Amino acid sequence: MILTSVLLTGYAATPAAASAQAPAALSSVQAASRPGNGTLLYDRLSDGRGTVKIKNGTAKDAVVTLVRGTSKALSLYVRARSTASVKVVEDGTYSVYFTSGHRFSTSKRRFAKSAVYQRFDRKLKFTTTSISATIWTLTLNVVRGGNARTSGVNPKDFPA
Repeated sequence: MILTSVLLTGYAATPAAASAQAPAALSSVQAASRPGNGTLLYDRLSDGRGTVKIKNGTAKDAVVTLVRGTSKALSLYVRARSTASVKVVEDGTYSVYFTSGHRFSTSKRRFAKSAVYQRFDRKLKFTTTSISATIWTLTLNVVRGGNARTSGVNPKDFPA
């Protein structure tokens, strides 16, 4: 079942500097309870050179989670209409899950309102050589001509 079509690109290149776009101004209450764009909520990676860049063009915040085998490797918070990158992805093949919504609870690791849970049908492979490393760009919003399909995930099966 196709829920969305997004742009998924990957290539080997010398890693570029990480980038993050700042979101619009927020009230102090929202800012205090909402993780910053690019916040690593979970990180079990240490010395990889691969890069994953997430573009979230939706009106909802998102958490993108990479899973290698059966182990969660990282979870990255990407605010609505923002971009965030991680540059320490170790070599390997990863499943990519993401959830989006409003009112993220850091203690429960879930969105409290309008939550949607999905995964990319295609896995991402990261490979590093002495002169290059893999860079993947994932776009969470629908893109005309996008080349990635996603499937819904039961919230109970989401790697929180």
